[in-house]
Amino acid sequence: MQSSSPQLHQRHEQLWQDLSLAASPNGNQLDNIKTHLDLILLALEALIGIGSDAILKTAKELGLESRIGDRVGLWRLRQSNPLRKSSGGRKKLDVEEARSLVLISCRLAQKHQELIRRAVALLEQMVQDDRPPHQAALLGDYLDNFCNAYQERMEEDETSSAIGLDRLALKLLIDLLFYSAANGHRRLWLALIN
Repeated sequence: MQSSSPQLHQRHEQLWQDLSLAASPNGNQLDNIKTHLDLILLALEALIGIGSDAILKTAKELGLESRIGDRVGLWRLRQSNPLRKSSGGRKKLDVEEARSLVLISCRLAQKHQELIRRAVALLEQMVQDDRPPHQAALLGDYLDNFCNAYQERMEEDETSSAIGLDRLALKLLIDLLFYSAANGHRRLWLALIN
């Protein structure tokens, strides 16, 4: 399916319109948006094992490559997260880029919805059995991948403890389930702007 088909183009336009704003976000809101979007992508990377190539491929499928750019452009967008260690190459994230990252994140979550559902069902089972999530291979791998990537890329803060990172990772996993739904882009957008 090419992004030039009229139906797909119309669908993309509808998705884009779903992400309108009544007012521009202030600086603090933009920082929160940047942080949350980067963490959502980090959770997807940790669970699915995707990298920038998959993100850029999805941007192209959605006709958003001009807003995201190439691998360097994507890196600079993600570096705009104020929690990131590296200050080099930081770029201000604008609302259009945020909208693009929302659509890309949700499309990736939709593509991998079965895996996300399996992970969340496994988490529910572990909680019900009063067992630590790490004991399930899928969840253990996800938590390890997430924690390692977070510690490698982000500044230390109150979340940086092992327990804090596990909680954050599991919250993001559950969020991904909601974002993988048909209206996930709206849910994520509302979570970001509220």
